[in-house]
Amino acid sequence: MLNLYELEQLSAFARYGTLSKTAEELHISQPTLTRTMQHLEEEFGVSLFFHGKNRLALNETGQKAVEYADELLAAAKNAVAQVRQFDISKRTILVESCAPAPLWSLLPALSEQFPEKTISSRLTEIPAILSQVKDKTCEIGILPFPAEDDEVESIPLIREELSVCLPPDHSLAGQPSVTLEMLNGYNCLLKSDIGFWSDLCRKKMPASRFLVQTDDFEFRELAQTFTLPYFVTNLAVDMNFVNGRAVVPVSDEEANVTFYMIVRKGEAGYLKIAQRIAGLQGK
Repeated sequence: MLNLYELEQLSAFARYGTLSKTAEELHISQPTLTRTMQHLEEEFGVSLFFHGKNRLALNETGQKAVEYADELLAAAKNAVAQVRQFDISKRTILVESCAPAPLWSLLPALSEQFPEKTISSRLTEIPAILSQVKDKTCEIGILPFPAEDDEVESIPLIREELSVCLPPDHSLAGQPSVTLEMLNGYNCLLKSDIGFWSDLCRKKMPASRFLVQTDDFEFRELAQTFTLPYFVTNLAVDMNFVNGRAVVPVSDEEANVTFYMIVRKGEAGYLKIAQRIAGLQGK
């Protein structure tokens, strides 16, 4: 029976070209490698090499054997990765969200409900979320709209409403609300890792330039020091850094969204958590 370790040696021999170089790279002795090549010929039942004086080289059949060996090695590597990933999935709940705010209440609720599991999350582009829920890449998806698909269920989770923080003397500070079109052309301070909100701002404000900050502390320092407008939402935990600015709601429909939890049908336990979170926000 073919041995994967011997196939690895055959593949390495094809890459390095000589027994001495292959043995050196694999940290084995040359006689050991020679015996492996002989054993492989016995297993295949055909000649794989040109046997010259003090030299071994692959013949055409040997080159074909290397192709199949590489395929088997790749399949074996993939099988190990898939089994490990399956084991992780049995112990992990992965949430893929289009924005960070829904995770602030959902992740603690999942940890409380499933203490035996690891809760993991990542921000993902909207078009990929539904497909990854359906193919079981993740257990839960968060979208800013319900998914119209017979394989999944959607339940309202939480609502997020965007506002812009403006200096008191800003020309728009006295408005009851503004649109992103009205803000277009004003340079703004923007946080990184805010999911689809970043794409929305750039799409609706093409004439604006954004000073993007990855560090939360630095963002707050700049927000208190500079006069650049910046965005907040109704879900912000700490609003102390607003510091006397005018907080003006953004009235665009796309800036006021209800997030939906997307799960495969039959996942009633997850849906109950979504109902609880939605109920808490409604109080």
